[in-house]
Amino acid sequence: QVQLVESGGGLVQAGGSLTLSCTASRIILSTNAVAWHRQPPGKVREWVATIASGGATNYAEYPRFHITRDNEKNTVYLQMTNLQPQDTAVYYCTTNYRGRAYWGQGTQVTVSS
Repeated sequence: QVQLVESGGGLVQAGGSLTLSCTASRIILSTNAVAWHRQPPGKVREWVATIASGGATNYAEYPRFHITRDNEKNTVYLQMTNLQPQDTAVYYCTTNYRGRAYWGQGTQVTVSS
């Protein structure tokens, strides 16, 4: 069964940094684009960043956020800096595999002011 597992969330003060990880089982993340999304409390889920299979990246929060991939670890990271209270959200990674979208369970990021 394909699974994506996010980790690395937590409580951080404004101005701090966190690095989230997205690890996959039964799929190779480098073969498809992987995206991070987030859902702030009471709001709709929104796109944050994408890394394509070829390594190209796109961001909604540049340059504070940086998406990278470690092919040996089959893991995609989201490095977040200068975090602000409005970054508080559940962060999800997602990818498509054989025509189906897969999402992780999410990891909570809470930024205190």
